[in-house]
Amino acid sequence: MYYETTCRFPVGTITLASDGTALAGLWLENQKYFGGTLNGGMAQKDDLPIFEKTVNWLERYFSGQNPAIGELPLAPAGKPFRQEVWKLLCDIPYGETTTYGEIAQKMAVKLNKPGMSAQAGGGAVRPNPILIIIPCHRGGGSNGSPTGFSGGIEKKKGRLGDEGGEMGKKKLPGKGNAT
Repeated sequence: MYYETTCRFPVGTITLASDGTALAGLWLENQKYFGGTLNGGMAQKDDLPIFEKTVNWLERYFSGQNPAIGELPLAPAGKPFRQEVWKLLCDIPYGETTTYGEIAQKMAVKLNKPGMSAQAGGGAVRPNPILIIIPCHRGGGSNGSPTGFSGGIEKKKGRLGDEGGEMGKKKLPGKGNAT
């Protein structure tokens, strides 16, 4: 069983989901994949401590601060490959970006494979169930285009703009980045 609450922010209505302890979902109104990774129903429960912590995190984020992702216990549901990709997304610094191809390269190294397609990287990023906090908006196409955000491209551009970033500005940290 999961619990949910809603709150309003500059991007519109946000729905939060939790297993009672950790954050399991953060979705924008009318976004693709809304609740898609959760198995089981959601019951309304507004007073969970994790929801209070998440709202505080989001208030700081939307006021231009850079709260640490590690402040929140996260429990996104997904297959192991996606889980690993979502962890990589959390390593992309505030205001910086990477490409789906670079994410795929990092995963190939992690899995000890000779290579992996950009589509594999992007395909794992897209169903991210915790938008904004797991910063999938910081990933995009190889030509620097802000593609593939399930909350909508304009909201992706808005997140990057508010962070002082733009697609193509900087890359995922660490060795093995494409140039």
